[in-house]
Amino acid sequence: MTSIADRLAGPTVPEAPALAPAAPAATAAPAISFPPAGERELRLDLFRGLALWLIFIDHLPPNLLTWFTIRNYGFSDATEIFIFISGYTAAFVYGRAMQDSGFVVATARILRRVWQIYVAHVFLFTIFLAEISYVATSFENPLYTEEMGIMDFLKQPDVTIVQALILRFRPVNMDVLPLYIVLMLFLPLILWLMRWKPDLTLGLSAVIYAVTWEFDLYLSAYPNGFWAFNPLAWQLLFVFGAWCALGGARRMTRILNSPVTLWISAAYLLAAFIVTLTWYIPQLGHLLPRRLEQWMYPIDKTDLDVLRFAHFLALAALTVHYLPRDWPGLKSRWLKPLIVCGQHSLEIFCLGVFLAFAGHFILAEVSGGAAMHALISLSGILIMWGVASLISWYKNVADKSAPRKAALANADLAGGG
Repeated sequence: MTSIADRLAGPTVPEAPALAPAAPAATAAPAISFPPAGERELRLDLFRGLALWLIFIDHLPPNLLTWFTIRNYGFSDATEIFIFISGYTAAFVYGRAMQDSGFVVATARILRRVWQIYVAHVFLFTIFLAEISYVATSFENPLYTEEMGIMDFLKQPDVTIVQALILRFRPVNMDVLPLYIVLMLFLPLILWLMRWKPDLTLGLSAVIYAVTWEFDLYLSAYPNGFWAFNPLAWQLLFVFGAWCALGGARRMTRILNSPVTLWISAAYLLAAFIVTLTWYIPQLGHLLPRRLEQWMYPIDKTDLDVLRFAHFLALAALTVHYLPRDWPGLKSRWLKPLIVCGQHSLEIFCLGVFLAFAGHFILAEVSGGAAMHALISLSGILIMWGVASLISWYKNVADKSAPRKAALANADLAGGG
């Protein structure tokens, strides 16, 4: 099966027929192969759904389920998974659109998607503010407004709303969508460059990342500070996902399947786990040499520290190797909740932000015990699954009724003629 990158490059020149039949060359199966048109890559949906669940749990106050999220066992967390898959799926979908319809049409479709995400962000911002303000007023607890970062909105609502519309003001837990909006705005340029030179495009992305670190470049936030996720740094993960989708993963097959790569990845994950243990068990701090600590810390999330990026790469390498696209477990009903949430990531992410604050409120006002923590976490996940299933059902009904409506419309036109 050819990749999108191959089709974007145009047809290849046919070779002259061989004088004698040659023995078929042994080729490794691609690490990430492209499904036929109309068939979803369920691994992407699975891990995007997992990222949404982990983000929701991490947004809650620390509880029992928090210890099951990956940020407690290494340097990276669910954000890296979400951004990488976003870059991969965006390049796969709109790269095919650019090949079929051209740059202008594909750009128009991308901008339409950017507008949808922006509207979702504004909607989320408005409802989130209303939710926090209502709770803070009803229970006479101004700490909610301070803890959720909306105190400046209450002081200067006119200025703050304008800053929110230009993505410079964001309450707590609302940093991912602005990052996604900015990255998607540059997707047409990324795809155009990758159509020309994919490896060079990835190299330019790495240069921007290095320059960002060298000169401390960042986007300012309102009323002070900077973006929690610096797009100038996080674009590397997004572009890397796009590069993988457009043929890069296929060309890395031998590297990914190499035992050396797998052992290095496993060793790095083990080392990262040992380091994170010292964060929770201070008695293990002597295991790390002082010079190593001075070189390693702080492991910055805002600018996507190289240790975080490497940790994600190690996780991805092992996952791709041991979880092939045709893995039977992807059809299991036990993984269906994760997959269906991943298929509606924008809606479920917004819902997760609402649920996280609702859970925070219940834990603060009702009970903060372990049983209540577990109940709220599991209830939130069940609600996300239920809403995702409802959206899927509605879309299936709409898709089935569309041909019937078209047929009835055609019949009306024929009768009217």
